[in-house]
Amino acid sequence: HPDKNKDPGAEDKFIQISKAYEILSNEEKRANFDRYGDAGESQGYSQHQHRQYHHFHEGFYFDESFFHFPFNSERRDTSDEKYLLHFAHYINEIVPDSFKKPYLIKITSDWCFSCIHIEPVWKEVAQELEALGVGIGVVHAGYERRLAHHLGAHSTPSLLGLINGKITFFHNAVIRENLRQFVENLLPGNLVEKVRSSKRVLQAKSPQALGRKCYLLSHVNMRWCSHPAQLTAFAYRDFLSFGYVYVGLRGTEELSSQYNINVYTPTMMVFKENIDKPADVVQARDMKKQLIDDFLSQNKFLMVSRLTNQRLFQELCPVKKSHRQRKHCVVLLTGEGNKFAEAYEAFLTFAVANTKDTLKFVHIYNDRQPEFADALLMDEEKYRGKSAVVILERRNNAGKIAYKTLEEAWQGSKEDNFILLDLLDQLRTDPGLLSSETVLADLNDELAPV
Repeated sequence: HPDKNKDPGAEDKFIQISKAYEILSNEEKRANFDRYGDAGESQGYSQHQHRQYHHFHEGFYFDESFFHFPFNSERRDTSDEKYLLHFAHYINEIVPDSFKKPYLIKITSDWCFSCIHIEPVWKEVAQELEALGVGIGVVHAGYERRLAHHLGAHSTPSLLGLINGKITFFHNAVIRENLRQFVENLLPGNLVEKVRSSKRVLQAKSPQALGRKCYLLSHVNMRWCSHPAQLTAFAYRDFLSFGYVYVGLRGTEELSSQYNINVYTPTMMVFKENIDKPADVVQARDMKKQLIDDFLSQNKFLMVSRLTNQRLFQELCPVKKSHRQRKHCVVLLTGEGNKFAEAYEAFLTFAVANTKDTLKFVHIYNDRQPEFADALLMDEEKYRGKSAVVILERRNNAGKIAYKTLEEAWQGSKEDNFILLDLLDQLRTDPGLLSSETVLADLNDELAPV
């Protein structure tokens, strides 16, 4: 204040600060300033004259140390820049990605004292959650008004969570613990179950009970089992069911002994069709996110996955990109129930013994995918009520495939195994073996909500 500070520039600085405060405290003036760089006090000015004052705020000299805040947007912390969202990016990429991981989004603006106030906590939490696999986004309401309006943010700062395309606003004190709990509460509550004994629980997680998923059992420490485990389970929920056990606790000795677990080292085991023996195991004193993601990505499919929708078909049986990248799918077309169990078990045994990078073994239920089955079996009488095996290669994304159907129904006999093995051996040198072609319609989505 010039009355208390005899500095020659005190009066000018006081006027500048007073004018800035007046703009900030008046919504209309602030809106004009955002739009034109001027508070709009000179009503007779044309829009052209407003533009002459576009850098109005740069004309003011603010000693930032006076408030300890960086007012000029060009001088503010740039750590948010890599998280900035735009409307099209949000709609086309962030919303679909929210079905794989939750997002924490901040809506901010210039000349926002509260935005600056929460910045240290936001920066710390954003870095921490991003390292765990949470998506982070920042929306600048001044430049992305359409997106801010779409999100329902009518003031700044606002914080919200996004998961499965659904928005939830944060209404609590902005502290680290509250934000972590907010993100954790976004996740479904039944993603990871606590396992106490091997027999009852693992039998319940057999492929027949799971239908289409592998089962991941984690012997881990207390710290990993809270936030990171929930996030990981959400990301892979379409492929894996998750359980964990605190080894060393009373009642877990049987499980530790059965799988020869080192109780001092965090361990992950993935079970596929054979629930008595893990298909893969990883042990590490420090279960870093990258290690976990790599392990799960390599083990997210059963040895003989069931095709339940088009997306799964495309992922397991990709279109060939070149002659060297040819991949073939060996498909068991079968039915449900004990009548078909023997044929399925024989096919599974064959798949385990002959799995290669260039081959994927899958199966479908004819009754659930009738168009797929009819296109490949031509409704021939000899396959009716029986299982059949088809070798196919997808040629394009429009549904065109080349294929060969084994001449006789699949019963899993030694002769059936020999014939299939011989065909696969010929296929390595003679792609023309797949002499039939057709166009498949998209598979029914068996997992779609009714």
